[in-house]
Amino acid sequence: MTDQLEITDAPKIVIAVDGYSSSGKSTMARELAKRVGYIYVDSGAMYRAVTLYALRNDMINEDGSVKTEALIPHLRRLEVSFEQLPGEDGVQHTLLNGEDVENEIREMKVSKHVSPIAVIPEVRERMVQLQQQMGLQKGIVMDGRDIGTTVFPHAELKVFVYAGLHERARRRWRELSNKGMDIRFEEVYANLEERDRIDTTREVSPLVKAEDAIEFDNGAVTHEEQMEWLIKLFQETIERIENESRG
Repeated sequence: MTDQLEITDAPKIVIAVDGYSSSGKSTMARELAKRVGYIYVDSGAMYRAVTLYALRNDMINEDGSVKTEALIPHLRRLEVSFEQLPGEDGVQHTLLNGEDVENEIREMKVSKHVSPIAVIPEVRERMVQLQQQMGLQKGIVMDGRDIGTTVFPHAELKVFVYAGLHERARRRWRELSNKGMDIRFEEVYANLEERDRIDTTREVSPLVKAEDAIEFDNGAVTHEEQMEWLIKLFQETIERIENESRG
């Protein structure tokens, strides 16, 4: 499952992977991109970077509300990009105005505030603009919550990933614990539950499955099984597009 596929002459497409927080969509999207030689973009990291910027610049109140009017004028000056660092793990680092903030944006202090930042229409407009620019040349795998509905509504392949809240919280807690963070499972669970509520009820680009997206419940499958399913789906999509192009 680690060898790169031979798709030199195949048409390049846009792949949108949406789903709930900690559903495993980023892992799936990242590895798929690596296997097929595509560019991977973690759209969630972009909103985390904006959240970090707001935290650093005192744009979030003590009660968690965002100083929206203070943040909006800064959005045009915010550049969020990605750097693929060398290494077998293929870790992609997030850059905020050229600064590597990958580790800092994964901390709980950012997770607690990212959903209120992400619901701000002006923030979403700026991030969608950057994301669409990244996909102009195709050959891209992007994961998030509104990629198949708002960012790339005409993506050739759309996948919607989900798993139970308890399982997602367990995964997230284990990830943070492995990084040496001292955090209670209950805190992680409550954070994900609140993020689900905000993501699915926000007025602008709520988390919802695109009508033409293919659902995948990865709550009870191994990593190898989910990647086999995804690779097969990708190959079938490419074959369908090739057949349609031949008339």
